[in-house]
Amino acid sequence: HQPIFKMKFTATILALAAATANASVASLTPDNYDSLTDGKTVFIKFFAPWCGHCKKMAPDWEKLAGEWEGHDIGLIAEVDCTTEGKPLCDANGVKGFPSLKWGDASSLEDYSGGRTYDALAKFATDNLGKAICSPSNIDICDDDMKAKIGELMEKSDEELSASIAEEEKKMEEAEENFTQEVEKLQATYQKLMDDKDAAQAAVKASGLGLMKAVKAAKAKAGTDEL
Repeated sequence: HQPIFKMKFTATILALAAATANASVASLTPDNYDSLTDGKTVFIKFFAPWCGHCKKMAPDWEKLAGEWEGHDIGLIAEVDCTTEGKPLCDANGVKGFPSLKWGDASSLEDYSGGRTYDALAKFATDNLGKAICSPSNIDICDDDMKAKIGELMEKSDEELSASIAEEEKKMEEAEENFTQEVEKLQATYQKLMDDKDAAQAAVKASGLGLMKAVKAAKAKAGTDEL
């Protein structure tokens, strides 16, 4: 029995090793976010395990992460929005899956490019290999940005929080306005559909079908006479 036990034990170890090797994507949570992204230009996938598009993208994302593993500046990572990573998803306004964001870890921007491996790899090559101007990389900023950062650094935490809240409110208002206008468009579309259906029903009720039937009957009668 001992050899069988050793074989099973070895197989289990190999399986775990393989799983670890495939799990090349850094998984971010509130506990490790700052330490893993410090000084990095990041490309992050926010996902949910049940999401079909997320599952489809997973192999390409793992491949991309493997190619950038250990890079001095660029970091490919992911956040599971259904577990420990949920606070990160909420903080970054994630509303759909997968959501891709990139840039400085403290101020992510939406990625709106292609979702194929080639498109993702090209974007990473073009953007992740260099540091981005930010408060943590102020040395590479131009003079104007250094001045703006300097002004903001002089503000108190309370002032910054108030300014951030004010700008976020503008974002929310823009989203609400968009939603309201879309709802109006949907109502208009529905009314137009109803009007069209009513008009077509009235035409049919006025005898269109009967006229077509009479015309067809006359044509058939003429053919029979010949």
